[in-house]
Amino acid sequence: MEPGRIIAISGAAGGLGPTVARAFFQAGAALAVAGRTAQSLGALLDSIGVPAGRRLASAVDLSDGAATAAWAREVVSRFGRVDVMLHLVGGYAAGTTIGAITDAEWGGVEASLVRTTLNVARAFAGPLKESGSGRFVAVTSSRTQAPAAKNAVYAMGKAASDALVLALADELRGTGATANLVVVDSIDVPERRGTEPKKPYGKSTPAEEIAAAMLFLCSEQAATINGVRLPLIGRG
Repeated sequence: MEPGRIIAISGAAGGLGPTVARAFFQAGAALAVAGRTAQSLGALLDSIGVPAGRRLASAVDLSDGAATAAWAREVVSRFGRVDVMLHLVGGYAAGTTIGAITDAEWGGVEASLVRTTLNVARAFAGPLKESGSGRFVAVTSSRTQAPAAKNAVYAMGKAASDALVLALADELRGTGATANLVVVDSIDVPERRGTEPKKPYGKSTPAEEIAAAMLFLCSEQAATINGVRLPLIGRG
């Protein structure tokens, strides 16, 4: 990725966020990060060493459309533009049999996975078009393509989120901007290595590999890649 880009990251303080933020900062980007608390975001940027002139930390409820739109305006006001939107809000929601799914269970997934993606996509679509080479990248799950009964609610939420990103890709076509998905099974986060037992299922992808893929998707070399589900399924 070219230096000097303005990068917005939603869910930056989550498991994947620190690795991605570090990789983009080291590539020469300015970072505008959003999450639940300004304190955790500030600590993240401090740990990476982001100077005052290349940072913005905003506490935002991304399930709130007005708050998300206000964040997008704040980023543009601070840096003059937005070149990249990395949507990292996620979190796995284990489920039960389909007959036992409750409205509350679906409501929680809809708010955290679907509504946040909708709010971020519609808030940043305009700035990404105006950038001329804008990039929208989100992380999704392999479970959307092969859902099991006991992860139906989670798979539904991620599938709806994916549909929004792919629809955004179609809207961005011809503007110089793109939208793509990175597909993983589970994520191997550096901070948790050695502290958590290896899961007996799934194929974890190192967070560093996901960050590297995102850097490529946000580069000039990836200008023709749009509306793609890029598989990064780990080796188990």
